[in-house]
Amino acid sequence: MNLLVVFEALMSEGSVAGAAQVLGKTPSAVSHALARLREQLDDPVLVKVGGQMLASPFAVALIEDVRPILRGIRRVLAPPEPFDPATSDRVFRIACPISGRVLSEVMNTLHAAAPKAKLEWLSAPRAVYAAVAEGLVDLAHLAGETRLPDGLEEVEVPSFIWTSFVRAGHPALANWGPEAWSTYPHVQVAIANDAPSPFDKRSATPAPDRRIGALISEFSSVGPLLANSDMIGTFPRIQMAWHMQRYGLVPLVPQIDLPPFRTRFFWSSRLASDPASVWIRKIVIDTYSALNNEAGRLVEPRLVAAER
Repeated sequence: MNLLVVFEALMSEGSVAGAAQVLGKTPSAVSHALARLREQLDDPVLVKVGGQMLASPFAVALIEDVRPILRGIRRVLAPPEPFDPATSDRVFRIACPISGRVLSEVMNTLHAAAPKAKLEWLSAPRAVYAAVAEGLVDLAHLAGETRLPDGLEEVEVPSFIWTSFVRAGHPALANWGPEAWSTYPHVQVAIANDAPSPFDKRSATPAPDRRIGALISEFSSVGPLLANSDMIGTFPRIQMAWHMQRYGLVPLVPQIDLPPFRTRFFWSSRLASDPASVWIRKIVIDTYSALNNEAGRLVEPRLVAAER
């Protein structure tokens, strides 16, 4: 292969010195390569005639086949073209059931830099792993300890911290504790994937019962539902901090042990170095991390602990 590269330079430049300059080699190194070419091809290849190098008929025919091969190899091995958000009309697909605030911030950031691009914000169905591995989804969100299949890469982000929320004036606020936790109905959001719920884990310490009064399929209804009922909702802070502000909800310490929940984003190994994929991953993951911290700052000062 190296000899073919030298051969192409010799045919283009018509001299050993010219080829050496193009290749960044010494003239003696190019002369040595030419000698090897002649030996392996059993042909003079280029012959010095009257102060210039003239190609043999075989070399003239051969270069027509060699140039496309070398162009193809260079194209395959070349680094990816830089991604230009300003001109891109790419459709980015993100599978992430977390906060609408994350969605809006990502959308604003994306459209400010890439006004022609489109964002599809999807739920996380059971087939999400295959969709990501095949490159149909650029980035997906995963909570819990589920092991990822082969062909996917991941990065951990700040863990979910669980907090309960009720409406202002909720009767449970008068004596928040295990009894109130068990007395009033809870709302649960069902995510259609295989991620286990921390509520399903059995603790060595007996925990008060939780009665599910409503099972809904998405998070956008949680805020108004809690604000207009005596239900309790226990969710990650990043999911609820802005619902808390908008609907006047009160954050409470959950009455069962819910340790921080491992949280990750994952993507296809095939797209790990794709410039556009790298770009959108950074936007989503940086936005999530910043808003997760902000959610903690909003919730923590208002947090109501149990009566002792």
